[in-house]
Amino acid sequence: MNYRTFGRTGWQVSEIGYGMWGLAGWTGSDKQEVLRALERSVELGCNFFDTAWAYGDGVSEEVLNQLLKNHPDKKLYAATKIPPKNRKWPSRPDYKLSDVFPADYIVEYTEKSLKNLGVETIDLQQFHVWEDGWAEQDEWKEAITKLTQQGKVQAWGVSVNRWEPENCLNTLRTRLIDAVQVIYNIFDQNPEDNLFPLCRELNIGVIARVPFDEGTLTGTLTKETTFPANDWRSTYFVPENLNASVDHAEALKPLIPNGMTMPEMALRFILSNPDVHTTIPGMRQIRNVEANIAASDGNALTPESLRDLKGHRWDRTPTSWSQ
Repeated sequence: MNYRTFGRTGWQVSEIGYGMWGLAGWTGSDKQEVLRALERSVELGCNFFDTAWAYGDGVSEEVLNQLLKNHPDKKLYAATKIPPKNRKWPSRPDYKLSDVFPADYIVEYTEKSLKNLGVETIDLQQFHVWEDGWAEQDEWKEAITKLTQQGKVQAWGVSVNRWEPENCLNTLRTRLIDAVQVIYNIFDQNPEDNLFPLCRELNIGVIARVPFDEGTLTGTLTKETTFPANDWRSTYFVPENLNASVDHAEALKPLIPNGMTMPEMALRFILSNPDVHTTIPGMRQIRNVEANIAASDGNALTPESLRDLKGHRWDRTPTSWSQ
């Protein structure tokens, strides 16, 4: 495992982190298998774990609690998120901060996460949705400043709405935010335009989420793929999205280097960008952990391969189903 400096925090984080959304909203998750996968990830050097209160209403945080207790001799970074009070993902420009992240609510859910995680200080507390129109409002600033001064949170971050990487730039310029979590993968390259340069300038940690485009970049989806009604992906991969996603993935297959899988290529594309400090694939099985972490060997894609993949940028805008 290779490690990168996480912005101005100075943390040395594994460039392959662990996305823990798989415990909630996805079918096919076996809790015991997930626990074994988490343990295997630690064995292989993973030290950055991204969860959220909304992942099972605290269940995912409690699972991370146990992992932290299992490894008191290792520094494992716990990143979690405050859910929007109105329980709407993503946020919308017309939403008021007072309806989504009022000050007392920020404090309340930070306390909940502290309890669930079993820690005295949260390494990284993030806002699970965001609107840049809130950047200059004082309420959230005062709340996070107080929680930081109390030693309850070490660093703060925003998780940017899907396909809106620039909906946080003014917020980052307040210099109160230490990290940004954004969708970045072979298709979603637009964070490179303005977000990543600003993060470099301000020395902000960058977490690349959705490295496999919710499964499209595993190369296993077909136009006949279906998901159970209680699986989040059943509402995301509507025909309009599924058909286009499969077509875009099929177009990548001739570009996969010899001896490499599409998921490995997808991870190596992200890791080839030094602006990214960690990426957080969901890993619900040991085989996923071992395959994904194997990509952290310091071997970037060739310049020719990167050039070819750059041509597969797919600019999308939020829709009713993109959530």
